[in-house]
Amino acid sequence: MDLRRLEMLLHLSRFGSMREVADNLGVTTSTVSQQIAALAREVGTPLLEPIGRRVRLTPAGQRLAEHAVTILAAVDVARADLDPEAEPAGTVRTAGFATAIRRSLLPLVSGLSTSHPKVQLQIHEHEPLEALRLLARDDVDLVLIYDYNLAPAPPDSTLEAAPLWSVGWGLGVPRTDTADHEDAVTLFHSYRDTGWIVNSRNTADEEVVRTLASMAGFAPVITHRADSLELVQDLIRAGLGVGLLPLDQPTHPGVTVIPLQDPPVTLRAYTAIRRGRGQWAPLALVLESLQH
Repeated sequence: MDLRRLEMLLHLSRFGSMREVADNLGVTTSTVSQQIAALAREVGTPLLEPIGRRVRLTPAGQRLAEHAVTILAAVDVARADLDPEAEPAGTVRTAGFATAIRRSLLPLVSGLSTSHPKVQLQIHEHEPLEALRLLARDDVDLVLIYDYNLAPAPPDSTLEAAPLWSVGWGLGVPRTDTADHEDAVTLFHSYRDTGWIVNSRNTADEEVVRTLASMAGFAPVITHRADSLELVQDLIRAGLGVGLLPLDQPTHPGVTVIPLQDPPVTLRAYTAIRRGRGQWAPLALVLESLQH
């Protein structure tokens, strides 16, 4: 249904005269008559009936006019909500991996509650592939994802992505293994007969492990998969294998993280939204806040 025609019908229900509707909207009486006749064709039922030389709304016309109040009010609310110049208000649905939630999203919560109390965050913990599926289904508005320099994520033309931060990763080994190595390939080669621990919900770190192992001339044996970095450390401390760990997080007693270089391993965090969505005021606010 054409919103302009609904507006004319609503005015007619209030003024009772096509001439008054025309005067109020700055159009001709003929235009009002034609537009309401077109609206009747759209809904498939008569909206007006004659009373002498005048007309009045049919029962169907009255019901549609009542609906028009709600419909037009909802449109006004939607326009205000989507106005990029308006005060941000609404719920931004986010999905991201645990480290990014702790490092980037949680610090925003208290600040937004003070500076923009009408903006709320919904936070869901998901690995990148899971988060991207939610974004594709329009179940979330913003995702925080990652890849590695040695396992870059393929570009997606349907998304708008922006770098967030990056951090170096190393090889987590038992504390008793203290030997230094000049490069990552040599280090990996020294653990060629050891079991390897990789992520259970994402394949990016496994790609890095297999890439460096291939450069070192062996195929790694994946013995354990775990999503929690703390659990990965527990498995390493128990002597059940080695695995990639971030250099900027505390390590448990019994675990050493040896920096990887030549080549280095860097986790790169990104924000991603569906293309064309960034002008929505609450989402634009969150995106801008994440970059500071």
